[in-house]
Amino acid sequence: MPKNSNEIPINTVKILIKNIKQLVQVRGQTPPPLRGEQTNRLPVIENAWLLVDNEIIAGFGNMDRLPSVQADEIIDASGRLVMPAWVDSHTHLVFPASRYEEFTDKIRGLSYEQIAAKGGGILNSARKLRQTSEDELFESAKQRLALAKQYGTGAVEIKSGYGLSTEAELKMLRVIKRLKETENIPVKATFLGAHAVPENIKKEDYVQIIIREMLPEIAKEQLADYVDVFTEKGYFDAGDTEQILNAASQYGLKPKIHVNQFTSIGGIETAVKYQALSVDHLEVMTEEDFRLLENSGVIATALPGCSFFIDIPYAPVKKMIERNIIVALATDFNPGSAPSWNMNFIISLACIKQKLTPEQAINAATINAAYALELQNQSGIIRKGAPARLLVTVPLQHYGELPYYFGTNPVEKTIGF
Repeated sequence: MPKNSNEIPINTVKILIKNIKQLVQVRGQTPPPLRGEQTNRLPVIENAWLLVDNEIIAGFGNMDRLPSVQADEIIDASGRLVMPAWVDSHTHLVFPASRYEEFTDKIRGLSYEQIAAKGGGILNSARKLRQTSEDELFESAKQRLALAKQYGTGAVEIKSGYGLSTEAELKMLRVIKRLKETENIPVKATFLGAHAVPENIKKEDYVQIIIREMLPEIAKEQLADYVDVFTEKGYFDAGDTEQILNAASQYGLKPKIHVNQFTSIGGIETAVKYQALSVDHLEVMTEEDFRLLENSGVIATALPGCSFFIDIPYAPVKKMIERNIIVALATDFNPGSAPSWNMNFIISLACIKQKLTPEQAINAATINAAYALELQNQSGIIRKGAPARLLVTVPLQHYGELPYYFGTNPVEKTIGF
């Protein structure tokens, strides 16, 4: 049974949604990742219907051509939009506790780096995580994911990285695996042991622990889909990243790398060399970084919620689109620098602060974000035969009102999750 009336499971029933104001992101087939001028097109059917049959989108069209359908449930979506669920391709959703005390430090003027230097930041979460049981981590993560789903997230990536020891990293990844097995949305797991250097150990020694201890155990238990490295000054450099990616490739783990949050130190060059699925953050970009990414298959994932919360520059995604770079958007949901699961707010920030059009932002948070998780055939579009994970909004005139009403939750119902 659904937890509340806004959550509609579909199992083996037929659901007909009719009188849809706008059916958004309608595609005849899955397109390649959108770039350049392609991002300006967001296909819509006005005054539409959509049929879900046995968890699959079975058909859709204009109400003038609504066929005779025997449905188990009929939803009148008059004045409302229907669209694919958001794909959140970068989160740190499993963590032991909030870091609200660092929020106060930030207000008092301390920078992200200064907070980390005094024992806060990633190492703060790592200390707490080691004292938190797997069951406790699972229950808190499940609650956070439930909230994200209420705001329209229908597929998610979750990283480890608050363990920073073999035992604790495995604990995090086992929690993510449990979420994969129990949730009704796609969940992808990313191993981010190289998130920070733990206390009282040399960086080069920790890199070897990642390579020789963590990766073999992760592969043995099949705990991760991807590998990540925080390639940043004061954390891991391009040489460290290459060592880890070389080792991870032996186990079939594709890279999704943190790069260029504060400095450009060769992370993008390494990512392109190793055919990373995505490079994430990108607040600081050089001309060479743009050149490396343009026309490549590497997806540039911007995280505007982080820029908003810790008051750093926003990734120049408008210029990226102009340079033919594939752009995605994600929350970066984490306890230190982006404590929000609200993908709708991310869309607003992308429009308001990064000057994307609503079409560009919605494409970046649906189709392109699905590609950043290799979910393009099951998430991010309205396509006949695709799994039905859908949003029904509150009454809206046009999809342009999604970013316009910033900070709100426009999701009235979810279908299929």
